[in-house]
Amino acid sequence: MKTEMIYEGKAKKVYATEDPALVIVSYKDDATAGDGAKKGTIVGKGVINNRMSNHLMQLLEKNGVPTHFVEELSDRDTLVKRVSIVPLEVIVRNISAGHFPQRYGVEEGTVFENPTIEFSYKNDDLHDPLLNEYHALALKLATREEIDRIKAMSFQVNEVLKAYFLKRNVKLVDFKLEFGRLSDGTIVLADEISPDTCRFWDADTNEKLDKDRFRRDMGGVEDAYNEMMHRVFGE
Repeated sequence: MKTEMIYEGKAKKVYATEDPALVIVSYKDDATAGDGAKKGTIVGKGVINNRMSNHLMQLLEKNGVPTHFVEELSDRDTLVKRVSIVPLEVIVRNISAGHFPQRYGVEEGTVFENPTIEFSYKNDDLHDPLLNEYHALALKLATREEIDRIKAMSFQVNEVLKAYFLKRNVKLVDFKLEFGRLSDGTIVLADEISPDTCRFWDADTNEKLDKDRFRRDMGGVEDAYNEMMHRVFGE
């Protein structure tokens, strides 16, 4: 079903298919951090991220969030709708973590009364700088209607996933989303939802169950990914 590889990123490869409206995403075990400065391998990550992301995409579809998901083909490969990625990374935060404590002088673990939302310009050469809606409009990254739609969908994703993970004794601390345009201009959720793109903490102990263990050399990286797999699928 795969024809030529049309893109290779840090964590995934994308292949064309015989249908121009569909592509195959293949998940890798490669891991990077610090804007690519740190590189390594998390054994089994590609399988976990693929299966978990597909499961969560289907959950979101059932809750009214349109996504690029079509069909899981194997442990690492998924058929998705071909999209043109909107060059805005969206970060939704429920709890202070990551760069937020250093940037704003807020203690890690501070729970926000309301979730926050941030945008960054998806541009490797510029190291994905933070920007606001007016910058996005000035740079013609998206229209006002698209930005409003993306914000509404992001908060909807947050509400669905927060409740979902809390039932599995996991705090959804924060997460990154990417959106794409279908050929008719419709905005859909794209990319992935996984321990690579989310911060997950155990609800009782605040133990980190995500890529931060790799970023911070905390050890137990594979164990954390497998624990999240167990929480989601019971495996």
